[in-house]
Amino acid sequence: MQRAGTVARALTGLGGCGAAALLYGTLIERNAFAVRHFDVPVLRPGSAPLRVLHLSDLHITPAQRRKQQFIRNLARLEPDLVINTGDTLSARDGVPAVLNALEPLAAFPAVFVPGNNDYYVPQPKNPLRYFVPERDKQHGELLPWPELAQGMVRAGWTDLTHVRTTLGAGGTKVALAGTDDPHLLRARYDLIAGRADDDAAVRIGVTHSPEPYLLQNFADDGYDLVLAGHTHGGQVRVPFGPAIVTNCGIDRGRARWLHQWDDHMYFHVCAGLGTGPYTPIRFACRPEATLLRLVARS
Repeated sequence: MQRAGTVARALTGLGGCGAAALLYGTLIERNAFAVRHFDVPVLRPGSAPLRVLHLSDLHITPAQRRKQQFIRNLARLEPDLVINTGDTLSARDGVPAVLNALEPLAAFPAVFVPGNNDYYVPQPKNPLRYFVPERDKQHGELLPWPELAQGMVRAGWTDLTHVRTTLGAGGTKVALAGTDDPHLLRARYDLIAGRADDDAAVRIGVTHSPEPYLLQNFADDGYDLVLAGHTHGGQVRVPFGPAIVTNCGIDRGRARWLHQWDDHMYFHVCAGLGTGPYTPIRFACRPEATLLRLVARS
């Protein structure tokens, strides 16, 4: 009888801890927006640093005014280049809110690609689905992504969807190439394949999901850095440990932040600033944007 009581108290304690963690992740950490900083040694020796603001997985809805204001305030960082790696929109009526949040950042050279959740209206999903290694095929009703993309272009952003281009940023030439979303099997690397511009100070690949095959394609073509998002950094992590799932091909140990792919190329996975409307929780994984300071190789 005494043992049964001990077990009951232990289960009650665990349930209380779980409820507290759920409340913390939903009410506090999900809104604890932050800016992460990394130095990335990818420039030629003697080059001046280049500041790149990496945004991803904003998942904006009109009611999220605190998040929208945080994004607007990122302009105070005065980056040389802004790169948004997708999953920006999360509501049918969200286009004006997104354009308002991103408006100050259009003062700088800025580029974007879409993510899988930019295309379809969010739907409730079984969380266990994320443990099944299958890609989403169809999500139902379309979001007004074309309208948002056109609005961003009119505001001064460059759409990198299957585009190779060069931009002036920080007084230097930056080569960029981007893909459509790989999670929905929309990425066509063959449309941007080929040796990266050797005359540029730095060569950056941009995609939504950090799929290893795409990272290798960029590496083979001589890119110095690839930026991606999609994982939300794991969104719910083991404290001081790895992500539980990544929802893509990258391993759990590299679900967020800066990593070296090979002897030449780095990649950065932004943990993102948002969550899906039906999974409004973060635990041991703050919502964040990243300011990457590109510096000379040693």
